[in-house]
Amino acid sequence: MDIQTIYQETIKFAAAKHHGQTVPGTNLPYIVHVSNVAMEVMIAAEHSTGFNLAFAIQVALLHDTLEDTSTTVDELTEVFGQNIAIAVSALTKNNALPQSEKMQDSLNRIKLLPKEVWAVKLADRITNLQKPPLHWSAAKINTYRNEALILLDELTGGNDYLEGRLGKKIMSYAI
Repeated sequence: MDIQTIYQETIKFAAAKHHGQTVPGTNLPYIVHVSNVAMEVMIAAEHSTGFNLAFAIQVALLHDTLEDTSTTVDELTEVFGQNIAIAVSALTKNNALPQSEKMQDSLNRIKLLPKEVWAVKLADRITNLQKPPLHWSAAKINTYRNEALILLDELTGGNDYLEGRLGKKIMSYAI
């Protein structure tokens, strides 16, 4: 299947699942965030050798479906296959854990998977480092920036291009 068809089929699924959701702090439909993550991954693929773009695009477009919608792992497996479901699961916080352990747990699971999954996580944080919501305190902004630094450190070696992009975003975040 060609990349355009993969993208279209996957974004339609994601858009249906995220229907009615908005990007936090905006009126934009949530699918804008998802498509921005996919765009970061597509550009990174141009700068990366041996990059499985079809896999990465699907993971990017689906990365928040388990965390933010009623989608199940079984549903993702049925529609997109086990490898996609495993990747999206790794990108999903485990709500059974204390808040302080959720990010590290997810990073540990991501690091067991192909570098394309690392790239999606890097792209997700790049996309999330936009202007912080107005209701965020300076402490919340600083915490989010520090989490991005941890994420960058943990996923170094995953994708040079996205690591560079994330490093620049972190340096200019909420300054």
